[in-house]
Amino acid sequence: MLDLTYENPKPKVIAGAKQDWELVIGMEIHAQVSSNAKLFSGASTQVGAEPNSNVAFVDAAMPGMLPVINGYCVEQAVRSGLGLKAQINLRSAFDRKNYFYPDLPQGYQISQLYHPIVGEGEVLVELSPGVARLVRVERIHLEQDAGKSIHDMDPNMSFVDFNRTGVALMEIVSRPDIRSAEEATAYVTKLRQILRYLGTCDGNMQNGNLRADVNVSVCPPGQYEKYQATQDFSHLGTRCEIKNMNSMRFMTQAIDFEARRQIAILEDGGSVDQETRLYDPDKGETRSMRSKEEAHDYRYFPCPDLLPLEIEQAWVDEIAANMPELPDAKKTRFMGDFGLTDYDANVLTADLDSAGYFEAVAKGRDGKIAANWVINELFGRLNKEGLTIAETPVSSVQLGGIVDLIGSGEISGKMAKDLFEIIWTEGGDPAEVANARGMKQVTDTGAIEAAVDEIIAANPAQVEKAKANPKLAGWFTGQVLKATGGKAAPAVVQQLVAQKLGL
Repeated sequence: MLDLTYENPKPKVIAGAKQDWELVIGMEIHAQVSSNAKLFSGASTQVGAEPNSNVAFVDAAMPGMLPVINGYCVEQAVRSGLGLKAQINLRSAFDRKNYFYPDLPQGYQISQLYHPIVGEGEVLVELSPGVARLVRVERIHLEQDAGKSIHDMDPNMSFVDFNRTGVALMEIVSRPDIRSAEEATAYVTKLRQILRYLGTCDGNMQNGNLRADVNVSVCPPGQYEKYQATQDFSHLGTRCEIKNMNSMRFMTQAIDFEARRQIAILEDGGSVDQETRLYDPDKGETRSMRSKEEAHDYRYFPCPDLLPLEIEQAWVDEIAANMPELPDAKKTRFMGDFGLTDYDANVLTADLDSAGYFEAVAKGRDGKIAANWVINELFGRLNKEGLTIAETPVSSVQLGGIVDLIGSGEISGKMAKDLFEIIWTEGGDPAEVANARGMKQVTDTGAIEAAVDEIIAANPAQVEKAKANPKLAGWFTGQVLKATGGKAAPAVVQQLVAQKLGL
């Protein structure tokens, strides 16, 4: 946890027509495990392959084919649990979740309802400087993904692609600790950041590699506190689950609509039905998908094809000993080592590649200057060009070279921006480019003094004005810089102007 003092935000109150309401949200995040092979087969998890080309016999539920657990997927789940400060269960077991759907060839999904591999953990979600929500994680369990139904290739037919069938998922289940749509997206963002740092999920929501089921309910103010005291969910109101959210913007819209839909029903004297709903982004509304099933509706029972999964504490300890530095710890270190503000440290640690790039630039240099150049100049240009940090044409070594030239006073801020543009478009060593193009500042006081004397001698009226109002001395600085083609060191010019004018 960050070495800072945090204050929990107050719950967001939604004003209703007859009374006020509070929003309560719990989330089930399905994160695809970063693994080259599926959970129970050696079939590839490659994205974008030809339909039904990455399907093993066991994925297609061919008779007599038995699942074999992928040990690396287990390791990734343990690593994720450790990253969320969660309890790792040395004994877990797999169950069959039975339901029929065309993209589920077995007629059941292998999951972990009763004995998950990871127990209770937590995610610290920073909402603003000094304000954070601690979201409790109830469990993480491993399960296999289903296939994909395709309905838009032919208006008269539907197709099924089994490439995703059997891909390993981690279902990360939170407690109902989230109190607004903004907190929900902040929670998903932070969780995705942690998983990316760990290397256990790439967090690509566009490809469906990370998606969320959002449970939404509303209750009168004060009821949530009763739930906390009693752990009785009835205080929180009937929840509806919004399935398969893979966009932060749509998630916010869906939660806001669903909360107001439930409030309208309750204030009209009705009752909210517990159900599963889908969000229609075109209409900006949720719609009913099916009534919400309970565990017994899926006829869960222990998977007879898989023995209980038993792991050793020594193995867990070995994984823990090789954990990477996580976002909160890196942010704290950046603030301490480089003197960064909370905001700058947040920006620079949001992505692991960005953090690594910045640290390479800042090593042995002024951290604040390095942060300014990475955030404002580099990130600004990357965003403009639609590039990622991995695609930047300016390496950390090159940007570090520009920062060195600024720090030594060899180039001014304006020269540095011109130099950055040249390096961006043409490449090269910054020091060599600056030398070859005559971009370095003139620091020879003799040459600068001659230019100052000439400007002062040619403008006696302006001299009198500057002596009467020292703020006008900047005019002379500007004229000298103009006369020297912007190459005179501004600090030297200012010092000489003040000296010559007796200011």
